[in-house]
Amino acid sequence: MTTRKTTKKAASQAPAATTTGSGSTAKRSTSAAKMHDIFSPTAPDNPPVVEPAPPAPAGAESAEPGGAPRQGPDQASWALAEHFRHEGPEAAAAREAAARSGIVPVAPGVATMLTFLARTARARSVVEIGSGTGVSGLALFAGMAGDGVLTSIDSDPEAQRVARGVFRDAGIPSNRFRLITGDALSVMPKLSDAAYDLVFVDGDKLEYAEYIEQAQRLLRAGGVLVVNNALWNNLVADPANDDNETIVIREALEAVTTMETAWIPALLPVGNGLLVASRADD
Repeated sequence: MTTRKTTKKAASQAPAATTTGSGSTAKRSTSAAKMHDIFSPTAPDNPPVVEPAPPAPAGAESAEPGGAPRQGPDQASWALAEHFRHEGPEAAAAREAAARSGIVPVAPGVATMLTFLARTARARSVVEIGSGTGVSGLALFAGMAGDGVLTSIDSDPEAQRVARGVFRDAGIPSNRFRLITGDALSVMPKLSDAAYDLVFVDGDKLEYAEYIEQAQRLLRAGGVLVVNNALWNNLVADPANDDNETIVIREALEAVTTMETAWIPALLPVGNGLLVASRADD
């Protein structure tokens, strides 16, 4: 993703600006320009806006009722989980290309989950919003059926040129992917209803709600929705933060959790946060 066009305004009226970003159809606001995936080894040198809370010492008591022991991983466990599955040389090359282009790819843990979810869904038809340089695409291919087809949408033709080369170098036949250059919300309505097994969203955060609405139409019953950056540098959980992107992500999460007849969701602390949801039966 790396178009450099003006972003629309969301709930607040912060001035729009442009930047590059992770595998999405990038239209980012000024506040987003300084953010990146806090677990990505190829992230820019600027630190995330909000640092993770330091882990409690081993055996320390939490503030939970009853003084129950603290739950959840410390930093060492986070690192182990994020890099649990080693990536191949093709993914490493795609990450290097992303770093050269100023694009933040999906975190290693997110790539692992994409492979797992694509395999679990036995995905043959996948839609990706945000091609980037092919890091997430490679992860999806690793889990898809051998004849599965990836439809990847991005508004940055240069990023897609790199992704095409990455797929070619990985030995993926050209008939297994179609890279569509354009605005995702212009392309998605042209795709067939209930024809896809998995939809991965890594695009403009100000359009997350619209992407999810389109995904509901595109996915078959039992199909899987995956939304990257769902915790957005720890800002979504911060009630004091009212940045445009944060507000829209919160609204998207709330929409999925309240649409019980449409989605069976889970929010995972993987990478920069991953929303996964199964499309309920009609």
